[in-house]
Amino acid sequence: MEKVKISPIKQRDGSFAVVIANQIMNVEELKRFVNALERYGVKLIKFSESQRMVLVGIGKDQIDKFCEEAGVSVAPATGRGVRSIKFCPGKTLCVFGLQETIPVAQSLQKFSGVKLPDKLKIAISGCPNSCTEPAVRDIGFMGQKDGFVLFVGGSAGKKPRIGVKIAEKIKPEEVPALVERILEVYSKEGKGRIGEWLEHYGIDNFKKKIGL
Repeated sequence: MEKVKISPIKQRDGSFAVVIANQIMNVEELKRFVNALERYGVKLIKFSESQRMVLVGIGKDQIDKFCEEAGVSVAPATGRGVRSIKFCPGKTLCVFGLQETIPVAQSLQKFSGVKLPDKLKIAISGCPNSCTEPAVRDIGFMGQKDGFVLFVGGSAGKKPRIGVKIAEKIKPEEVPALVERILEVYSKEGKGRIGEWLEHYGIDNFKKKIGL
C-alpha cells in the first residue's frame, strides 16, 4: 500500500513540530530519547489526543539525525491517510480489560501512513468503558468477553458521528486482515471521510465487500 509523505509542521517561530511514532518505550529507550531531546534543544513536548508525543521546536534539518540518535521514528500528522492508532493498556495491565490491545495495536502499525481518500483514525479499547473512544473513530474496536466489536465511520471532529457497529466477536488475530480489507475497499472506492462515504455506499454493500 502506498504511504503518505511525512512532513514536519511549521510553527509560528519558524521551527517545526513532529509526531513521534513510538508509543511504548522501556526505561532504557526513554533515557536515550530524553538525552537526544536535551542535545537537540527541543522546546516542548505535548501529547496528542491519539497518545502520541509531539516534539515542538526542532529544526527541520535536524529531524532525521535526531530520530537516529533517539531511536525513534516520525509518524504522519497531516495528509490523507491512516493518521493514528490509539489503544488502551487492555487486558495486559488494566483490571477492567477483557481483550489484549497492545499486541493488536502493534500488528496494525504497518498501516500507519497508508494513503487513503481522506484522513483515518483507528482506536482499540480492551473493554466497553471505551477509554480510547472507538465508537467515534473511523475504525474502532471495543473489547468484550467474547471478542471485539467493530465500529466503522465514527468521528469526533467538526461533524461528530457515532460509528456503525458492523461486526462482533472478532478475535484479536483477525483484526489485521480485517483492517486491511477495509482499507483496500475504502482506498479503491471511497470518497471523502469514510463515515460520510458509507452513507451513500451502503453498510450492507460495504460488509459484503470486506467479507462480513
